[in-house]
Amino acid sequence: MDAEDFRRIALSLDGAEESSHMGAPDFRVDGRIFATLASQSQGYGNLMLTLEQQAAFVEELPDVFVPIAGGWGRMGMTHIRLAAANEDLLFGALHTAWKLRLEKNARAGRKNRAAAGSIRRARKTRAAR
Repeated sequence: MDAEDFRRIALSLDGAEESSHMGAPDFRVDGRIFATLASQSQGYGNLMLTLEQQAAFVEELPDVFVPIAGGWGRMGMTHIRLAAANEDLLFGALHTAWKLRLEKNARAGRKNRAAAGSIRRARKTRAAR
């Protein structure tokens, strides 16, 4: 697999769009990043995973998955060695990152809606005084 395969598969996921972050291609759903090609010159794609997902992927296939160095890796950002991955593996990894982003977006949406409701109630209370 290579960067073009990563791009093709990422964009095949429902609602996925390509954008750019700090000059590197990224892939988003509902405006939020789930994967990037920031390390494609080193032969990697990057996935946004939970720490638990990252640990499971690295434990299962340490020759394919590597935590990104530093703070990003400690937050779940994970390299996938593109040359070592096959189509099914790359699809599964990207799908995992995409699904996680959808779940996070849904939780954030509920929080934002709850906060907006609190603001509306506060305004009504203030207006009633």
